Amino acid sequence: MQKVLVTGANGFVGHYLVQQLLQKGFQVIATGKGASRLPFTNSNLIWETLDFTNHEEVRITFDHHRPDAVVHCGAMSKPDECETNREAAFLTNVSGTLHLMEAAKTHRSFFVFLSTDFVFSGEKGMCREDDERSPVNYYGETKMLAEDEVKKYSFGWSIVRTVLVYGKPFQSRDNILTRTVSALQKGEILKIFDDQVRTPTYVEDLARAIVTIVEQRATGIYHISGEDVLTPYEMAVAAAKFVGLDASKIEKVTEQDMQQPARRPLKTGFDISKAKKELGYKAVSFEEGLKRTFA
Repeated sequence: MQKVLVTGANGFVGHYLVQQLLQKGFQVIATGKGASRLPFTNSNLIWETLDFTNHEEVRITFDHHRPDAVVHCGAMSKPDECETNREAAFLTNVSGTLHLMEAAKTHRSFFVFLSTDFVFSGEKGMCREDDERSPVNYYGETKMLAEDEVKKYSFGWSIVRTVLVYGKPFQSRDNILTRTVSALQKGEILKIFDDQVRTPTYVEDLARAIVTIVEQRATGIYHISGEDVLTPYEMAVAAAKFVGLDASKIEKVTEQDMQQPARRPLKTGFDISKAKKELGYKAVSFEEGLKRTFA
């Protein structure tokens, strides 16, 4: 039975990924900074508390479990936090990745790194895997630096970039759709960007693609997202209407209206033809993802 070590297993993507790996018969070493918040148990699931920014903790964990594959989902991923606390962002997103790869190399583990559309400038959108990267904020920059290190890894690697992940929340791990509905239910007025274009990703699609990559040992870079091209405002309005709330309380704003520490790329979104061809990847429609989120 193959062992897969997952970082960030308490996170939104991590939760769904662990679930799907177990369903496929893998033994999973799920890791996170604190105690497990996973809402399920399984005889093939092991929880390890792990701070992957701590080199020695990483080495001990890998030497104990000797994983066949690693999926690195853990990250400091809020752009504004990364912008205002660059030292912590670099430590988590770059140094932490290096620690994991150094330990993985000892055991010749296959290494999967979860990255982001924020490595791109946002000038053209519908990005392909080989398009030039030029991040406009520090979060994107740390992810680009980490990608560069992953590309040097000796024993099989894959970089999975994704875009604005949504789906049924796990614990308090909200996303744009569930935050919108929650705020409207409280009577709040929302300001949401309508000048940014994305191809939002249904979380279970992303997890399934990562599992396929692990199964096939598929190497290289893969763009994994949905195919519907939407702004965050359009997503929020669709969520409000779907659950029968008043969408008029959602205001359109542009980046210039909202002064935030980190710039956002205006047009990202992915061309997913490579993933379709090589992985047999299929994305659910945004309409279907919406149904599954609020089912």
